[in-house]
Amino acid sequence: MPADALLAAVIFLATLGPGQVPARGEPVPLLLQVALATPLVWRRRAPLTVFCAIAAAAALQWVADVQLPADAALLVAVYTVGARGTWRQALAAGLTLEAGALLAAARWAPPGQFPFTVAALTAMAAAALTTGLWTRARRAYVTSLEHDRDQRARLAVAEERARMTRDMHDLVTHNLSVMVALADSAVYVRHGAPEQAAAAMEQIAATGRQALDDMRRSLGAVEHDEPGEPGEPLHPAPGIAQLGPLTDRMRAAGLPTRLEVSGDPEAIPAVAQLTIYRLVQEALTNALRHAPGATAEVLVRLTPRHAAVEVVDDGRPGHAPADTHGRGLVGMRERVAAYGGTLQAGPLPGGGWRVAAGLDIGGDKARTARREGVRRDDPAADRRR
Repeated sequence: MPADALLAAVIFLATLGPGQVPARGEPVPLLLQVALATPLVWRRRAPLTVFCAIAAAAALQWVADVQLPADAALLVAVYTVGARGTWRQALAAGLTLEAGALLAAARWAPPGQFPFTVAALTAMAAAALTTGLWTRARRAYVTSLEHDRDQRARLAVAEERARMTRDMHDLVTHNLSVMVALADSAVYVRHGAPEQAAAAMEQIAATGRQALDDMRRSLGAVEHDEPGEPGEPLHPAPGIAQLGPLTDRMRAAGLPTRLEVSGDPEAIPAVAQLTIYRLVQEALTNALRHAPGATAEVLVRLTPRHAAVEVVDDGRPGHAPADTHGRGLVGMRERVAAYGGTLQAGPLPGGGWRVAAGLDIGGDKARTARREGVRRDDPAADRRR
């Protein structure tokens, strides 16, 4: 209201003019001047009401045959209706103002100048109303952009939560499965081979520490300036180079695993390497949980534009991982889909289970994933690197 009050005061004083209202020495022109300018103080709170009040004052002015420059307040009022009212209100205000322009031209236009006067008044009214409508459209556009920005932010939060769910599933399932298998073996050999039991317990402790470290890195909690741990080193996200230690842990947990990697891992982006690692980790974890006594084989074939991952175990015929329709397989499919690839998972005819995935490293989706960094799979990894 302070800004609108200032606008009303400016219009009131600017349209007084020498030889206009004060020089007449009559109260009616001054009262009409006040009636035309004062309602503008509330123009944003009640646009249509203010326009009607000013239009009524203008009608009284026409009846009293008093011509005042303060009629410019009508243009401000119709602009406000266009900017803040509905389409119907804007149309009604525009038609009302046009009718007033015709009446004003009929009474005060110079002889022979009626068409030109009507055209000039109509042009001013149309310009004011059009400007108001454009302002409203612009405001609606900005609001839609803000809504779209908020929607993208909500989608990003949902995507990040899904990413964290996938990573937490991979980390917790894998490490807990390894620790349970090691604990079972330690219990089994604790009397006959205490040295092996002790080694298994040490492996359990190492796996637990690794799990905690992986979870903290996945959540992005490890920072250079983290209170209480100023000198803690930062580690890169797991990749193809960590497949060896992964298979070692699986062998220690009771799943004999053979690893074969062909191609140059250095040519594979870090995000794709993390995806390959998670695929192998999930497949071996399922084999450890659901195919006791089986052996597994991991084959990774790499080229600069393509990566193929195959994990096969020789478990009993017909065994099916419990995660076939759960978060594990869903997470694997989402990771592969990010690279425009395909995933096949199912039992083998002679027994066992096979997981095969192909990643299009050089495709459009892969380039999008690299531009986004590792936010989809590990948002803290770009800070670590």
